[in-house]
Amino acid sequence: MSDKEQTSGNTDLENTLHPQDTDNIPTHNYSQDSLGKIYTGGDNNQYIYIGRQKFLRSDLYDAFGGTLQPGLAPASTHKFGNPAPLGLSAFALTTFVLSMFNARAQGIVTPNVVVGLAMFYGGLTQLIAGIWEIALENTFGGTALCSYGGFWLSFGAIYIPWFGILDAYKEKESDLSNALGFYLLGWCIFTFGLTICTLKSTVAFFALFFLLAITFLLLCIGEFTHKVGVTRAGGVLGVIVAFIAWYNAYAGVATKENSYLVAHPFPLPTNERTFL
Repeated sequence: MSDKEQTSGNTDLENTLHPQDTDNIPTHNYSQDSLGKIYTGGDNNQYIYIGRQKFLRSDLYDAFGGTLQPGLAPASTHKFGNPAPLGLSAFALTTFVLSMFNARAQGIVTPNVVVGLAMFYGGLTQLIAGIWEIALENTFGGTALCSYGGFWLSFGAIYIPWFGILDAYKEKESDLSNALGFYLLGWCIFTFGLTICTLKSTVAFFALFFLLAITFLLLCIGEFTHKVGVTRAGGVLGVIVAFIAWYNAYAGVATKENSYLVAHPFPLPTNERTFL
């Protein structure tokens, strides 16, 4: 490529940047092959260049939690509202109620009150939010919300007599505990898989999925071993997970225009010099 062509490429870059200062543009030659690459620049690498677009690093980090984006990504170009806070709120409230039961708060031993939440808020509402995430081109968010929406729907079905699930184990209660143990183990494995996809995100976003996976693991062990203490520990940790989910939901709702308190992301440490 000639010097004239390289100069023209850089001019196109400056013309397509966001209306921020174009100082400290990295001294890369933006050839046709490099348009899909990501660069950092500015003081303390405060800017991130994705192809020919320039973004503040802080703006991209706002995607974590509040929009369920597990990586640095600009906001979707679709003119839709952000469904992540709705899905996270549905997950948080249903998790909070069930976890209070698992923790044996106030001596409660019958969990059926959570069935309504599991079916209509944690289940149906979260499923709708997950489908909307897919429409916004957020594969991770859609996978997470639709999956956990399905979890709550399936959990609610266990305690609805019409499905006949509990009746099938009336004569073999030990089989019921083992079956629920495998059920929770599967969700534990799935959640650990999602956790791996959040290792480059923020503390709150990573903690949500990591602690949720540990919660599933404790509940699974509690079913297999019949140890109430382990199940109660899973319930206590589940309450913590619920509040972290609410925090992430708040991060997607609160802005400087509607609140004096906004969430500030804390990125996990990385040894990478650029974001790929």
